[in-house]
Amino acid sequence: MSEMTYRQALNETLRTELKRDENVYLIGEEIGVFEGSYKITAGLLKEFGARRVVDTPIAEEGFTGVAIGSAMLGLRPVVEIMTINFSLIAIDQIVNHAAKMRAMFGGEVSVPIVIRTPGGGGQQLAATHSQNLEVWYAHIPGLKVVAPSNPADAKALLTASIRDDDPVLFLENLGLYNLKGEVPDGEQVGEIGKAKIARPGTDLTVISYSRGVVTALEVAEQFAAEGISIEVVDLCSLRPLDRDTFCASVRKTSRAVIFEDDLLSYGIGAEISATLGEAVFDWLDAPIRRVAAAEVPLPYAKPLELAAMPDGAALAKVIRETLAASGFTTGTAEGARNV
Repeated sequence: MSEMTYRQALNETLRTELKRDENVYLIGEEIGVFEGSYKITAGLLKEFGARRVVDTPIAEEGFTGVAIGSAMLGLRPVVEIMTINFSLIAIDQIVNHAAKMRAMFGGEVSVPIVIRTPGGGGQQLAATHSQNLEVWYAHIPGLKVVAPSNPADAKALLTASIRDDDPVLFLENLGLYNLKGEVPDGEQVGEIGKAKIARPGTDLTVISYSRGVVTALEVAEQFAAEGISIEVVDLCSLRPLDRDTFCASVRKTSRAVIFEDDLLSYGIGAEISATLGEAVFDWLDAPIRRVAAAEVPLPYAKPLELAAMPDGAALAKVIRETLAASGFTTGTAEGARNV
């Protein structure tokens, strides 16, 4: 095991895959000489040269289309789009070409492309640079969408994404790049479409992904000090969505809170809530609750930005309300009490 940041895990994985397979190449804005806006590609141009690390103009639709064409011909491009907000310039290429080619060509062609892109707020980048648009892409059949929450999963899922024969949108939250964690040495290939129990528990399930998992784990640790056992489910993948894992967790705990950085309406959390309502209704001891961002363009001013984003305090409040609604009690030194 080695301790490294989320950023370092991505960089090392790209280096490993470039060495392993000569068909892998990187393409995007400022990823070569400048080494990427977030330094994910630091040192790779010098090591692998301009044929394998391709700097492009500011033309997301153009270089994404080039990458899709090269993937159809047998290469394995890893595209870096500077933020998910800029992927809107390339959305036709992603949704109408990368995602649909295999089906429209009767399975005779594959598009093994990875599109890496960060999103999320909290960095004072204002409304047009702080969005969570993953639900747009998770809606599309033919795309795979992954959102790792820690350095180890970033390594394993990026490796799996590059080796996958279908297009993968690889989501990185800007707030995770400096997150440190233990990463297993050697080759690690994750499973796209499989959720994880990030923390076992028995009293209530919190379901989240990406940066939300980090907050959920912190809150679960706080509740543990009170004798309340919170299970945290890390979705890891948004398409395919591992419904079996989070449904099984809620059948065990009988209570569910969904936590996400995105907006409440029409989001990933709404899909999870609907799934739980259909699959585990008879196991629920309290209504399913959701914690999400305020439905506003994210403000630039730091106090307003923080007020609009969901945090640990908001999650803890809803957990307590959900436990109370179910009549939950826990043993303490003073005897049983209501939360």
